[in-house]
Amino acid sequence: MAGSFGGPRGFVSSVILNPPMSETGGIRINKFLASCGLGSRRKVEALVAERRVTVNGNVVSELGTRVGPGDSVKVDGKRVRGAAEVTLLFYKPKGFLCTREDTHDRRTIYDILPPKYRHLNYVGRLDKESEGLLLLTSDGLLAQTLTHPSHRIEKEYHVLLDKHLEREIVDKFLEGVHTPEGVARAERVENLGGCWVSVVLQQGLKRQIRLMCAKFEHKVKRLVRVRIGQLVAPALKPGEFVELGPDGLEMLSVNPR
Repeated sequence: MAGSFGGPRGFVSSVILNPPMSETGGIRINKFLASCGLGSRRKVEALVAERRVTVNGNVVSELGTRVGPGDSVKVDGKRVRGAAEVTLLFYKPKGFLCTREDTHDRRTIYDILPPKYRHLNYVGRLDKESEGLLLLTSDGLLAQTLTHPSHRIEKEYHVLLDKHLEREIVDKFLEGVHTPEGVARAERVENLGGCWVSVVLQQGLKRQIRLMCAKFEHKVKRLVRVRIGQLVAPALKPGEFVELGPDGLEMLSVNPR
């Protein structure tokens, strides 16, 4: 029901994954070596130039070389492993900005996070007046997967409007609405009762739902992101977060059937 966004909690884990890498979407050898704690980019590039690095037994001579999850990387004959990646599922409260710094000294999500997580990057911002699920991660490949249009990852929002959303407007949402940010389209729209609706998007246009509603003179009174992929909100309160383990990470990149 509207306003209640509970969900399964089994995905929460203290386990953190190693950097996901693949043949086409892996990471460059210099970035990988730096993540292993072997020094600055400049220092690790010198290791490559000195032919001290091997991948699967082959000497690396090109900085553009990429490494994947099954690759064995060695420096001076000793295997090295990348630093663990961290991904948080955070309940962004209303009234906080998704930015690291604000010139007007307004509150940001990084004011809430403990110092050890402030290096994480947010994925798919929520505007100041919106709330709900927000990912923060050190994993660039995960961020790319979740935001690139080709992957079509769903995000579901519960939206409280100032008046009932008519069927004709729902049809327009599904067909596509011209906005200053481009043609905005919803994948599904469902009535949750009263003036609450569920809106599922695969796009990530700026202020998309607010602009779509404003086009038809509907005002958004509350907007809550409740799902990313298959991952729904656990019993998080505004400002709380959990670190995702393997099960949670897998649920992020798969849409419900």
